[in-house]
Amino acid sequence: MGSFWVSWRISFLSLLFAISMAAQPRKPVDVPFQKNYVPTWAADHIKYFNGGNEVQLYLDKFTGTGFQSRGSYLFGHFGMQMKLVPGDSAGTVTAFYLSSQNSEHDEIDFEFLGNRTGQPYILQTNVFTGGKGDREQRIYLWFDPTLQYHWYSILWNMHQIVFFVDEVPIRVFKNSKDLGVRFPFNQPMKIYSSLWNADDWATRGGIEKTNWANAPFVASYRTFHVDGCEASVEAKFCATQGRRWWDQKDFQDLDGLQYRRLAWVRQKYTIYNYCSDRSRFPAVPPECSRDRDV
Repeated sequence: MGSFWVSWRISFLSLLFAISMAAQPRKPVDVPFQKNYVPTWAADHIKYFNGGNEVQLYLDKFTGTGFQSRGSYLFGHFGMQMKLVPGDSAGTVTAFYLSSQNSEHDEIDFEFLGNRTGQPYILQTNVFTGGKGDREQRIYLWFDPTLQYHWYSILWNMHQIVFFVDEVPIRVFKNSKDLGVRFPFNQPMKIYSSLWNADDWATRGGIEKTNWANAPFVASYRTFHVDGCEASVEAKFCATQGRRWWDQKDFQDLDGLQYRRLAWVRQKYTIYNYCSDRSRFPAVPPECSRDRDV
């Protein structure tokens, strides 16, 4: 076991060096929570600390809670530092996502699926375009996300959507309009986060139920990063399209080092990829042809 962790540490330190050499998103633009976010429901289940720079969401047997951004955005880079529900979190879901919230909505999801004590969290990602989802990917994280804050972010431009964990790309969804696949480009999205009970599906397909004796369940947040093109919900284009850092050539695709980091996640931590699920999709979904590991 000792040699395993030494080998793993060397591998991860090499990865961190690679990260420092790759094209990186700009430093976080920390927009204070109370300036940019409002509760969506159960406001009494949100607690504020450090002058509102840190918040905690509470879930009990009566209700969960959530919040959303005041503004809507059409492309950009968005992130939060999060510390997930510790201990026995089975049945709970903590989410951070972008959504246009209409009948043919676009949505970009991080969903953290709780588990029994000692079992790892599962991070599920999904992308909805024009109201169509069913593009789930699931990974285990390479750390315990309940012990300290970690950085989760989304890069969204006309070319790609990238999910990052501590600046490691864990998923890329490429613009495949030329293959007949809709891509989010003309529906501004708000930023959302929530903590709720989903024990009908979240842990082992609903087999593991929420243990309310452990309530309240608490998820913590800080560093609310927003660097996007703010737009009205009716907007169809970004007025500064092509002039923001996240629109530039370096961010239109991953570079070689970033693809190697993505491959590292795929090889060691991915437990489900809809692109490889022939029982659900006998024909490979068209956008998966842009997925280098399929």
